[in-house]
Amino acid sequence: MVGNTQKNSVCDPNCPSRQVLDLIANKWTAIIIYRLSQGTKRYSGLQREIGGISQKMLTQTLRSLERDGIVNRKVYPVVPPMVEYSLTPLGETLIEPLSALCQWAEAYIPEVEAARNQYDDNGDR
Repeated sequence: MVGNTQKNSVCDPNCPSRQVLDLIANKWTAIIIYRLSQGTKRYSGLQREIGGISQKMLTQTLRSLERDGIVNRKVYPVVPPMVEYSLTPLGETLIEPLSALCQWAEAYIPEVEAARNQYDDNGDR
């Protein structure tokens, strides 16, 4: 059996699944998993591939993902230190849903921008 026997609900404010949802609903998490779905990456490679993410945010997000068992961090004993990140088997279960979300965002941005413009043009709100 996978998971616990207790019924979890993201609608329950006391349910720990909310913490997991907070993590995977984060835009940086989705983008990092999207990039790691293509294979193991070094920290500098992730930072280069993910435009607009600060070093601090990339580090924090990778640490959270590692803590939650989504990302594996491998440190090589060389000078200077070399660190690689990859998805764990648990992390791989997120590839399909988060890739779909990223692809949806890329495909439908024109419609979203048009809706925003229409909303903003109706200044009576």
